[in-house]
Amino acid sequence: METTPQFFKHGPSPLARLLFFTLLSLILMAVDTRFKYLHEIRQIVSVVIYPVQRLAYLPTTIYNWANKFFVTQNLADENERLKQRHLVDSEQLQQLLALKAENEYLRKLLETPQRNKSKATLAEIISVPRDPFNRKIMLNKGTQNDIQSGQIVVDDLGVVGQITRSYPWHSEVTLITDKNHSVPVQVARNGIRSITSGTGKYRTLELYYMANNIDIQNGDVLVTSGIDGVYPPGLPVALVSKIKRNNASHAFAHIVCTPIAGVDRNRQVLILSPPLPNPKNPTESESINIQPKDKEQEEIGIR
Repeated sequence: METTPQFFKHGPSPLARLLFFTLLSLILMAVDTRFKYLHEIRQIVSVVIYPVQRLAYLPTTIYNWANKFFVTQNLADENERLKQRHLVDSEQLQQLLALKAENEYLRKLLETPQRNKSKATLAEIISVPRDPFNRKIMLNKGTQNDIQSGQIVVDDLGVVGQITRSYPWHSEVTLITDKNHSVPVQVARNGIRSITSGTGKYRTLELYYMANNIDIQNGDVLVTSGIDGVYPPGLPVALVSKIKRNNASHAFAHIVCTPIAGVDRNRQVLILSPPLPNPKNPTESESINIQPKDKEQEEIGIR
């Protein structure tokens, strides 16, 4: 009797397999929860399947890395643009502050001729000496602007110096700290007159030939006395900073002063013109002409 060969060998049904594996899973879960037998097996399985997990997460990892790279690059570019913008804004802010300070200084400077009742010409410093012993500066105004030797140069605080040489388009100013320059001054507090002289040193003046018992104190303000006819009276010159009295060895006190004004802080100065003669005061020629007229009138009166 012939039998038909079996091409497919049938096992348990799918339902039976599902029930078997479900029961097996429940048993393993209960055993693992109760006795902790499968901890080592899980560690081994995790080590074995870790490369597979990494490989499975590789596309997500690449995407996150690329996204982070482009975000970081954009942040770097934005940071660089913000830095450049900050530098530009800082430069503009510094220029604004400098212009504001210069504007305030010029406002104060333009009030100086009103206080001194003198005509003034605004000038700018174009050169300062590199020699520490040369106390002279150059201005951008000269004889073309009616600037002559002997005119006084001031800033918004006080006397800077005097024009000693004048050229067509610029002029030379000798600072009051020059060792060959002297300014007649008086103490604003009590009116004591003296002469302050430059020492050739930075921001240092001295008062010579002042008695030891002279009434001068630290902090006294020295202003121009105007007795020389060159410096207008009342211009601030210096502050008394140091007094050394030695009655035993010296007959005069050693008085050191600090200039109030300074060309090291500003670029603009004022050149004061000589004050115009007062028309109310008759000139010498007018007084001479008046006398003969008075004599003629007296002679006519006598006759």
